[in-house]
Amino acid sequence: MRLQFPFIQLPLRFDAAALAAEVAAIEEAEWRPHPQGFPGNSALPLVAVGGDADNDGLVGPMRPTPLLARLPYLQQVLNSLGVVLGRTRLMRLSGQAEVTAHIDQAYYWAERMRVHVPIVTQPGVRFHCGDAEINMAAGECWIFDTWRLHRVLNQGDEVRIHLVADTVGGDRFWEHMQRSRPHHANTAGWQAELVAPQTQASRDLQFESVNSPAVMSPWELHSHLSFLFGQLRPQQPAIPEAQQAAMHFMRRWQALWSRHGDAPAGRAEFRRVLDEFVERMRQLRGQLFLTNDLDFHKVLMVMVVGSALIDDATPVIFGEPRDAPRIAKSARDAEFDRPVFVVSPPRSGSTFLFETLTRAKDVYTIGDESHGLIEGIGVLHPRARGFASNRLDVDAAGSDVVKELRARFRASLRDRDGAPPAQWPLRLLEKTPKNSLRIPFLAKVFPEAQFIYLHRDVRQVLASMIEAWNSGRFRTYPNLPDWNGLPWSLVLTPGWRELNGKPLHEVVAAQWQAVTQALLDDLAAFPGERVHVARYDALTADPAAEIARLYTAVDFAWDRPLDAELPLSRYTVSKPDPEKWRKHEAAIEAVLPGLRETIVRSDAFAAR
Repeated sequence: MRLQFPFIQLPLRFDAAALAAEVAAIEEAEWRPHPQGFPGNSALPLVAVGGDADNDGLVGPMRPTPLLARLPYLQQVLNSLGVVLGRTRLMRLSGQAEVTAHIDQAYYWAERMRVHVPIVTQPGVRFHCGDAEINMAAGECWIFDTWRLHRVLNQGDEVRIHLVADTVGGDRFWEHMQRSRPHHANTAGWQAELVAPQTQASRDLQFESVNSPAVMSPWELHSHLSFLFGQLRPQQPAIPEAQQAAMHFMRRWQALWSRHGDAPAGRAEFRRVLDEFVERMRQLRGQLFLTNDLDFHKVLMVMVVGSALIDDATPVIFGEPRDAPRIAKSARDAEFDRPVFVVSPPRSGSTFLFETLTRAKDVYTIGDESHGLIEGIGVLHPRARGFASNRLDVDAAGSDVVKELRARFRASLRDRDGAPPAQWPLRLLEKTPKNSLRIPFLAKVFPEAQFIYLHRDVRQVLASMIEAWNSGRFRTYPNLPDWNGLPWSLVLTPGWRELNGKPLHEVVAAQWQAVTQALLDDLAAFPGERVHVARYDALTADPAAEIARLYTAVDFAWDRPLDAELPLSRYTVSKPDPEKWRKHEAAIEAVLPGLRETIVRSDAFAAR
């Protein structure tokens, strides 16, 4: 549900220790993995469709599962909210895990709020919503704007457990809302009322029975369409055509409703009118975007079309879509025209590729890697997040950060001859291995960003990473807190603390795997025309052919002959040799089985 503020705290607080004691008594086998398989996410269903703990759906009468009866204080907490309960769960997030960034688009969420009561938490649990970020303290009670991009990051090592209740509200709930406060408000004297455990407390709970229409009334249809059109970015050329189509559709729907209501006899005619509207709107796919960056057509299908009529032809699009926002094609960047970022695990040959691509005509770079430009902004340095990692998501790209980072790049750019830009927009080329963990962030800062994934044989990469660590030339965080090994080198990957005491070949294997998995996950969210692949073996075997292919792919201008053998990059430790990895063969062969799944995935991606 769209709210005025990202986070709102309700005037209720609970005994988190008492809730945690009830939860601790639950057997581990009763926890369910997240239905969409998100790592580190699990749940205990308390209210579900038909009371079936194995039914994670959103459509149907919501009833308590057998587990809820075993949790008396938790029932008291739910009763104190004063709501009609929809799907309700205990949501668990492992240490160093996350709830990935998403916006709740389904019909179910159009008029429902999500209430959070933290039960087990820690300061490193950060909830991001839009440009806001908070830590919900144990026992507090919060709702948030599910229409904004939101995510949760558990930067601690212990689990986080929240009670999460979905609801359309209720009389007492709206009374609570009158005494609530936005997260940023300075309300002196504001206090939340303690709801302490009481043996005789009321546990009379109310549950949803109707949450999806057989045929959506014209008044509800008008409400949803008006909301979506009100959320459109202004001045998009396709808006008038979409409005005309929606108006024609609503008038036909109103006429049918006046004849049939939701009686079964009218379903076939409703289906015909709906299908014709869908076909007309399909012609506008990719042309309209909402203010929260979601594709209008996608949200229309999920929020309206999938629930306007429930019959045998209804598309199966219920649920909680996790699609990341896409940038509107019509919104052109006035400064950075399709900037190109080379991404890869460290020591994959990215400097070699970067230095070759910089020979292109009218391509601008900062001349080196962007560590200082990015981490020189205090909130982007890993120390600002407790040295969790080099990972940066869209939530790190607040408006001030975007403005500052773009200004830093503008001031540092030079062409192949060292000249500053004479006109805008221009073609930017950038390469920094840490950026492989920053792809969503970079795409927010540079809306037209393209990415070149550089693939190299994992054995060669691991050998080069071992050399880099031992050389002492690539120390990125030499005084990394809590790290007891060689001074930390190369990219700082999530979960690095678990590598303390591990031999070097296991450390670099973990680095390679974390970076590769992250960049492949992130690149999969982009359309094919924004993602390109370069192969290190092709680059060294036939430089001219591979570079020519890449220049065509990213639309760089090439006007200088390429030498048959390219010079070594500035960061070369020892001369490249396909068999050089055998110097560390035993150590590398020992870690390959644990990397097998990621290797297969990266090889398949590179074979595109």
